Amino acid sequence: MATNSPIFSFLVLIVLAILSTESIFIPTNASSIKEATINDLKLAFNQNQLTTRKLVEFYLGEISRLNPLLRGVIEVNPDALYEADKADEERKAKAERSKLDLHGIPILVKDSIATKDKMNTTAGSFALLGSVVPRDAFVVTKLRKAGAIILGKASMSEWSNFRTFGAPNGWCARSGQGKNPYVLSADTCGSSSGSAISVAANMVAVSLGTETDGSIFCPSSSNSAVGIKPTVGLTSRDGFIPISPSQDTIGPITRSVADGVYVLDAIVGFDKNDEATREASKYIPSGGYKQFLKPQGLKGKRLGILRNLNFTFANGSDVTRTFERHIHTLRQQGAVLVDNLEIANLDVILNNTASGELLVMEAELKVALNAYLRELVVSPVRSLADVIAFNNKFSKLEMTEEYGQDIFEIAEATDGLEAEVKAAVSNLADLSRNGLEKLMRENKLDAVVTPGLLFFRVLAIGGFPGINVPAGYDSKGEPFGIYFGGLKGSEPKLIEIAYGFEQATKIRKPPSFK
Repeated sequence: MATNSPIFSFLVLIVLAILSTESIFIPTNASSIKEATINDLKLAFNQNQLTTRKLVEFYLGEISRLNPLLRGVIEVNPDALYEADKADEERKAKAERSKLDLHGIPILVKDSIATKDKMNTTAGSFALLGSVVPRDAFVVTKLRKAGAIILGKASMSEWSNFRTFGAPNGWCARSGQGKNPYVLSADTCGSSSGSAISVAANMVAVSLGTETDGSIFCPSSSNSAVGIKPTVGLTSRDGFIPISPSQDTIGPITRSVADGVYVLDAIVGFDKNDEATREASKYIPSGGYKQFLKPQGLKGKRLGILRNLNFTFANGSDVTRTFERHIHTLRQQGAVLVDNLEIANLDVILNNTASGELLVMEAELKVALNAYLRELVVSPVRSLADVIAFNNKFSKLEMTEEYGQDIFEIAEATDGLEAEVKAAVSNLADLSRNGLEKLMRENKLDAVVTPGLLFFRVLAIGGFPGINVPAGYDSKGEPFGIYFGGLKGSEPKLIEIAYGFEQATKIRKPPSFK
């Protein structure tokens, strides 16, 4: 059900009539549902202070109140309250699954992640409105098994910000321009903009985003959220509207590191429909990831400090000053710092044309998207060429004409077997091997840390994992993050480091809606 539908509006009015944002209190560190963590919510459930139905009603009310301004949600699940009642019944009956970490916890999933229910899966585009997916995405199946409530679909930069070079971050054809809840005129970043906006503004407990090249890191940083970008293949991409299978990954965007880890634990695993998970599943530790939520997780960690990443935002000086304070904190918490390191060929890596990354993404988009569209049970479009034709025909419905679809047109003209593409793939592997891999090996690092947002490109081309943690706010009140990254399978160390930093600093604060 779309959030602007008359039925939805009527239901929310009823909810708002019986529910205010201060009407439900949780007997924990959180004074109300706002800003409550998964642990807060689970404790409230167990102490009979809160039901999942009440929690879902609260979030529906907040979506109705805030989404017309923020545009973080495309549509809500019309069965969310039904699913909430089932969770409450399971908890009352003391069912074994009610003990799971995500049982009864509402989650928004990005609109490029398939749900086989009454909601659409469209990547924010009218071209896929009314399409029918063959099954839940693998990660959605895992979330449902973990007891999570699929609350709705988060908005996103249309087609994962890979339709055109000209569209602004956070623009979604179906829901409009997303807004940053901290400073409404600030960049939301993308493409998982709605996932970050909604979590930051307390319209949901936790969310799922996706990243190909910065789409978890950037919006989580810009919206003062935690973003976990897993090793490529650690989470299945089956049922995800793809961009580049060699770089696509699905991960959590949350308000705390612990909440992100609970979601990560629920969604990782081998999936026969995504061959990349076969190799990556060997990285999953016995006992899962929450065992690495250690308050003293920084102690003894050897961290490389990267300072030579370009600052591209106006708040660069604020970031630099704050980062110096954070370096002091890292050292105080027992980390061993190796400063002033540089990644070889960084200028080439950061230039996705020079590195060949853009060429590979364009070629992979055509092949992967065509395969996804062919598998749909019902769809108005069956190929990238069909999507381009749809956009040309209905451009006034889809986007203002000035944005165009230049990336799509370039991708359609590619041939995935071209020697030039194969050479680009090889070059990206060399850049990773001689760059981050060599740097970490020679300096015996557990992870690298940087204030430079463009670090996401270093991680993207190698399929490496990373975690963004809120690091501060500039003079205008706009958030920014600190970025921890490592080699494939290094999530346990990254979680220890990120959690240790978060617990030592506790920087995140609720949005101000300036």
